[in-house]
Amino acid sequence: MVSMFLNTLTPKFYVALTGTSSLISGLILIFEWWYFRKYGTSFIEQVSVSHLRPLLGGVDSSAPTNTTTSNGEADSSRQSVSECKVWRNPLNLFRGAEYNRYTWVTGREPLTYYDMNLSAQDHQTFFTCDTDHLRPADAIMQKAWRERNPQARISAAHEALELEDCATAFILLAEEESTTIMEAERLFKQALKAGESCYRRSHQLQHHSSQYEAQHRRDTNVLVYIKRRLAMCSRKLGRTREAAKMMRDLMKEFPLLSMFNIHENLLESLLELQNYADVQAVLAKYDDISLPKSATICYTAALLKARAVSDKFSPEAASRRGLSTAEMNAVEAIHRAVEFNPHVPKYLLEMKSLILPPEHILKRGDSEAIAYAFFHLQHWKRVEGALNLLHCTWEGSMYSSFRMIPYPLEKGHLFYPYPICTETADRELLPSVEAVFHEVSVYPKKELPFFILFTAGLCSFTAMLALLTHQFPELMGVFAKAFLSTLFAPLNFIMEKVESLLPSSLWHQLTRI
Repeated sequence: MVSMFLNTLTPKFYVALTGTSSLISGLILIFEWWYFRKYGTSFIEQVSVSHLRPLLGGVDSSAPTNTTTSNGEADSSRQSVSECKVWRNPLNLFRGAEYNRYTWVTGREPLTYYDMNLSAQDHQTFFTCDTDHLRPADAIMQKAWRERNPQARISAAHEALELEDCATAFILLAEEESTTIMEAERLFKQALKAGESCYRRSHQLQHHSSQYEAQHRRDTNVLVYIKRRLAMCSRKLGRTREAAKMMRDLMKEFPLLSMFNIHENLLESLLELQNYADVQAVLAKYDDISLPKSATICYTAALLKARAVSDKFSPEAASRRGLSTAEMNAVEAIHRAVEFNPHVPKYLLEMKSLILPPEHILKRGDSEAIAYAFFHLQHWKRVEGALNLLHCTWEGSMYSSFRMIPYPLEKGHLFYPYPICTETADRELLPSVEAVFHEVSVYPKKELPFFILFTAGLCSFTAMLALLTHQFPELMGVFAKAFLSTLFAPLNFIMEKVESLLPSSLWHQLTRI
């Protein structure tokens, strides 16, 4: 029967069969590749793990267990959550004078909705309090910070200024309506005058009640924000020494407000002034094991170590004589920096193009790498040989930093294990590929899932069979019949053995059934 069936098949049947198989596997391959690029995992694998494994009796990894979690595991999970916390970018650009200008020129949006929504939440946290309803201007600004429409926010700020000089209204106009840094600086100076007046008044009343204390806390946040942005205006307008002095005074006046990370603004200004002794002094204060690290601290420390040896560093000479103590310190500092954030070197070495940094960053993520390289690339270029040493250390065969980075990521040398949530958070913070042609950097580089490779091989194999069958129908027909005959040979052998063992009458009855 098998032989009769095979003899009735024509070459057109084989062409149609292999062509259809190639088309179906090609469609599956395209979908799998798109899903992997968008979500970082295989669709078939995800469905298998999520739905098929429980049906087949597998253990659901998300189900709670009765085992008691040890203190170490609990600390590790808490650290993983904190590592994936999104932070305000200390060097964030001005939305009106810089981000909007980019949009006007290119027609593309540099900020995501998620990033802007986080900024709105920050503004409501820092610039509002429970007593705002007692003052008409503050009540208007409390609603303005919740507005999604930029024009509605700007109109509300102008409405508040018609009632009185409101510091937060000036802040909103300086951030969003100003089209130049000079115009923003002028509005921030007006905001500073109004903010200092409110701060002095609330400072005297802060101990009278909890409401006055909350109002003083809000006025402190407003004043610190204004002074920091004024210092950033001075830095952008070329008055770097003035900016550094303003930041130092601000850190002395409000030493407990570390949430703004003003020391990172100061480090960038001091590097621009090439005042490396003061940079080292700031690092000695903030590069502490108990404080949260950042790419700015780790890579600035590496830059200072590299500066001592980079001008005379030669990889050929180092491979012959070995590394000196100073060179070893520089290499170890780069190892430490790359372990903290492995995305930065590609931007510093200009192997990956930069985009405008977001208003929020994820520490150890691609967003932090973009924010750091955007402002600090010029400082690495200014130090002769620093980028060469970074390249040799990061990519060189002898001193590859990525050999020092723990892999798999469950083990760490100097920091906690690299978090697995950075890719998802960075995709929310950074614009899509369609918006600014930026592809999110992922570490470690994910290997292609098995099902993508399998469908690619299946598609290629069936397409080749379809082509050969179309070109050589008779020859491929012979091959197909021989293959199917070989495939069914074990079955025919078993059938013959069964026929020989069973009585002919019984076998006849079974075949009739």
